[in-house]
Amino acid sequence: MKVIRNLILAILLMLLTIACKNESTEQSSGHPISVTPMENPIRGNSSLPRLFSNGEEVYLSWVTQMDELSVLSYSVYNNKNWSDPKFGAAGTDWFVNWADFPSIAENNYNVLTSYLQKSDTATYAYDIKLNLGYTSLRRAHDTIGFKKGFLLHSDSTKTEHGFVSMVPYAEKSFFVSWLDGRNTGASHAGHDGHGMGSMTLRGAIIDGSGEIREEAELDTRVCDCCQTSATITSNGPLVAYRDRSEEEIRDISVVRQVDGNWLEPQTIGDDNWQIAGCPVNGPSVDAFENSVGLAWFTASAGEGVVQVVFSEDNGASFGEPIRIDSGNATGRVDIAMLNASEAAVLWMEPEGEDEVIRVMKITSKGGKRNLITVSRTSPERASGFPQMELLGKELVFAWTDVSGDTSSIKTAVLSLDKL
Repeated sequence: MKVIRNLILAILLMLLTIACKNESTEQSSGHPISVTPMENPIRGNSSLPRLFSNGEEVYLSWVTQMDELSVLSYSVYNNKNWSDPKFGAAGTDWFVNWADFPSIAENNYNVLTSYLQKSDTATYAYDIKLNLGYTSLRRAHDTIGFKKGFLLHSDSTKTEHGFVSMVPYAEKSFFVSWLDGRNTGASHAGHDGHGMGSMTLRGAIIDGSGEIREEAELDTRVCDCCQTSATITSNGPLVAYRDRSEEEIRDISVVRQVDGNWLEPQTIGDDNWQIAGCPVNGPSVDAFENSVGLAWFTASAGEGVVQVVFSEDNGASFGEPIRIDSGNATGRVDIAMLNASEAAVLWMEPEGEDEVIRVMKITSKGGKRNLITVSRTSPERASGFPQMELLGKELVFAWTDVSGDTSSIKTAVLSLDKL
């Protein structure tokens, strides 16, 4: 009986071992994970999506082109549904560009949007205009505009102003950062940066009544046309951007506010990328309590690379860069902190002859999980910059789908359980 009992135990142990091996194999080599496409209310020739999440809803803005007329609209995603489109602004004198797209943010029922309006006949002479509205019924999203088309920056030079980032700040206010060309004399039309003066980085507070306060110059010399990205840490605002040295080193820097004072910019990653012109490929930053995640693109070694770093002290110091792409990436990154030690990162890269939008979860210790393809797309400029925001236990995506001379905006969601 003892022999039989031992034999039975051995067989059970063997079966358990096989089962564990089979389970492990399925988890590591299971079926490809895919996002869930969802319908949205956007119609017509539309592009330039921008997402913003307040934790309870996701706001999506876009621009629809109707011949010479550009129309800024937005919709709100909540309870698995998009609201009807809300009108933001319209004009026939806008500067509409694949990389310099409108922004949107919401704070305590206030909704702030931006667009670019031509200020002169020169190609790169345009101003940043803002609209501030009030959502009277949060769930109905009945937005009432009470201050429209006001100028963000304090100068009136006929130069380039753009690449806006905006995030909620105290009470009903917003922190806004942008690239400001008031010192360039409109002489950098080719974006080679060899003008009379340098492009600068500036920031300001937009209060609940639309007044602009505390406008400040944050960096006196930056790359001419890479997106800025802003977040709020426990110490205050932090802005990530592509810097520019006298030797044309265009690496990523951050500048942050502590105790109400702006500190000196600090370079991140030390890629030492020397390039004569702007790569039009800015960074993305996000914060969770004291933690900060930062993603960016570089081609300092001749190959496109997407890097990620983390900070545990509100951006005072960062760990070593972690490469996450599959090789020769296109960039166009976005990042969303999931908690204090994990982030989701979105980027574009080639796959064979195609271009794909990819997302991956990465930890501050360098752990990587589930390289997921969000969509196939075009590597052309018209496909723009894909967007991603965290809403509860889901990631919401938006991107531009290009077909011939027209484009449309696609949206999708992904459960964090699959990431």
